[in-house]
Amino acid sequence: MRAETTLQDIIGLEHTKLGFFQELRLSIEALRQAHAESEQRRREISTILDGITDVMMVLSDTLRIIAVNHVFHETTGVSAPEGVCCHRIFRNRDTPCPDCPALRALNTGAVCRETAIFRLNGDNRQFEIVASPLTAYDASAPRVLVFKRDVTAEKELQAKYLQAEKMATVGMLAAGVAHEINNPLTSISGFTEGLRRTLRRCEERLPAEIYAGVAEDLDTIRDECKRCQDIVRALLTFSRPQFSCVSVLPLSSLVRDVLKISHSLLHRPENRNTRLELDLAPGDGPATLGDEGHLKQVLLNLLANALDATAAGNGMEHAPGYTPTVVIRTWAEGDGVYLSVSDNGCGMDAENVGKLFEPFFTTKKAGRGIGVGLSTCYSIVRAHGGEISVRSDPGQGSCFTVRLPALTEGNHV
Repeated sequence: MRAETTLQDIIGLEHTKLGFFQELRLSIEALRQAHAESEQRRREISTILDGITDVMMVLSDTLRIIAVNHVFHETTGVSAPEGVCCHRIFRNRDTPCPDCPALRALNTGAVCRETAIFRLNGDNRQFEIVASPLTAYDASAPRVLVFKRDVTAEKELQAKYLQAEKMATVGMLAAGVAHEINNPLTSISGFTEGLRRTLRRCEERLPAEIYAGVAEDLDTIRDECKRCQDIVRALLTFSRPQFSCVSVLPLSSLVRDVLKISHSLLHRPENRNTRLELDLAPGDGPATLGDEGHLKQVLLNLLANALDATAAGNGMEHAPGYTPTVVIRTWAEGDGVYLSVSDNGCGMDAENVGKLFEPFFTTKKAGRGIGVGLSTCYSIVRAHGGEISVRSDPGQGSCFTVRLPALTEGNHV
């Protein structure tokens, strides 16, 4: 027989329901508050990450990208990197980079640092990399946080400062050496001319063989003296360029004038297949204030180097479809005017690029140069208040860029 439900039973049941609903309401409120706090923390973290100007990414133990910040997209141009290995994006390779700091951080559990150069959007960029393991995650799925700071501009400024300091010291030494060498060279050259005159007066009294041999030796001494004097003049120009005539110089017009006097360079047998391309600013082009002779010397040196880099015999001609090409450009940008000479020749490695503007350093074959051309160019451009820079990769060619102050009402050399 079923027991009857009493009033006390009904009241107890409703009281239980009421307590349950009150607890449920409190739980919902707590969850809502926790969600709001979590969302607030998420927004704060997102704001912090968006404020970071370094490339940031979270990698898995297989170096696949899990998450990135907005700087990653801006730097690499990759819109959806998740799931792709970082070495595929930054190095275009299927295997991890040698000495990868992210792998070292995963293996050692310690923060690892490295400096590396990556080619992004056609430019070489230098990054300082910090890889830190994320120990808060499950050990079965380790992750690593990687920051990459672009230090290209910083390193370039440091290199320019060190180069200027080094060139100032070398310039003082070059000037001293040039003056010391110039005096004995003048004496040797003078006495050689005296001996040659004496020899001509004795020609009838000497056997023909002896006369010819002595005359040849004196000619050799004279020619070598002249070569040494050319080197001394180059050293003096490098240490203290002397401007004989400062005038307004439109760069496009300057290029055309130089090409008119450089037929011997352009028509050498080893350069007969080299194509010369001009990308000049319209008309006379942007102008600067400077010494015409010295700036023509700079362009001639850069053109000669580009032609040497693309000359037959450098091995580049064996590449399928290769056409040796030299491109000369002029343009204006901001408060500067620019002149560049680029080639698709043999190129240089980073070690040689770092020594290019040092006197007597050359990558040319013996007899093709003594290594003072680019150091003289550097000195001339600096004396005009400008800068000269170079980009080069082995097998890809080189590009020398000269920046000079744009012509204004108040500027001067």
